[in-house]
Amino acid sequence: METLTIERLGHHGDGIAPGPIYVPGTLPGERVEGVVEHGVMAAPRILEPVPERVKPPCRHAKSCGGCQLQHASDAFVAEWKLGVVRTALAAQGIAAPVSMLSASPPHSRRRAAFSARRTKKGALAGFHQKGSDTVIAIPDCQLVTPALAASLPMVEALAVLGASRKGELSVQVTESLSGLDVAVSGGKPVDLATLAEIAREQDLARIAWDDEVLTRRPPYQRFGGVDVVPPPGAFLQATAAGEAALRDAVVQILHGASHVADLFAGCGTFALPLAQAARVHAVESDRAMLKALDHGWRHGTELRHVTHEARDLFRNPLLPDELRRFDGVAIDPPRAGAEAQIAQLAAARVPRIAHVSCNPVTFARDAAALLRAGYRIGPVGVVDQFRWSTHVELVAGFVFEG
Repeated sequence: METLTIERLGHHGDGIAPGPIYVPGTLPGERVEGVVEHGVMAAPRILEPVPERVKPPCRHAKSCGGCQLQHASDAFVAEWKLGVVRTALAAQGIAAPVSMLSASPPHSRRRAAFSARRTKKGALAGFHQKGSDTVIAIPDCQLVTPALAASLPMVEALAVLGASRKGELSVQVTESLSGLDVAVSGGKPVDLATLAEIAREQDLARIAWDDEVLTRRPPYQRFGGVDVVPPPGAFLQATAAGEAALRDAVVQILHGASHVADLFAGCGTFALPLAQAARVHAVESDRAMLKALDHGWRHGTELRHVTHEARDLFRNPLLPDELRRFDGVAIDPPRAGAEAQIAQLAAARVPRIAHVSCNPVTFARDAAALLRAGYRIGPVGVVDQFRWSTHVELVAGFVFEG
């Protein structure tokens, strides 16, 4: 048995004591006691809690792996996430004001990937247990919207229908304007007639079972007042509040631009709102998402011209001669960042860039490249739409000054 004092939180939300020794479920300043094995105190007893410790709002918090920070106050989590961004920027020598733009409330997660397994008595659906591939039930989840929470019996029914006894079914459930949009993978083959029966019984807008798709009602998402039907399983910002905060920041940064490129455009989260005031060229590698964006634009009203291009921006970034026709660029790359594309943006000297990121480390790396090329960075806004998790999203503007 050892007694330790927690010094800081790691990027995965575990407390870290000297050694380093990792202690899950603890906060900086707390004294804990427990058995240490292989550098981990897996079951600590809190001897001296800090004031920032709170009772987790969810009864599943101790076992469920969906959240990492429910034992910490909202104020602590917000300041910790701001600190993660400040640390990443400082590592690249970047000084910029960092502030919290938005924190999504409980019960606001509108998209979730549930896991499901068949059991002897039926099926079990939920999230994975902490540090395990065991599926646990989460009937009182405080994270997802009420509609998603109510969908868990439906997910279990899908597992009874199509999961193998040894395999796990992955069921992504998304709340759309016309009902639930469900995408299933990892199951046994299911024919369209069966999908039609499931969709009718569960009143689903759409269900996709691997490559088989049954649509009863188009599962619309709304971007900037434009209704779009994303392809099954397509990326969507996790909460409506988080999307709104990022969208408003991007539109503000690019206010006054007349011709904008939206890179890693997806289904139009930023492209369509930007098209209310500027011509937009949307670039995305997924053709199905571009098709959805284009259909939405063609059926929208009072939008400027939107063109699109299917292109892998990692292997084939837009070059300076292609970029110089734009006076603004929005870019929202995956966690790996956009090192190759940022290099071309820096060479092109596009006047303004709105950079959205889900990884402070790669954002700071790419921001440093822009600063070396003569850009000035504006305030960095943090958006916490993955409540009680260690996930951090941010947005910032860059202006070329030469």
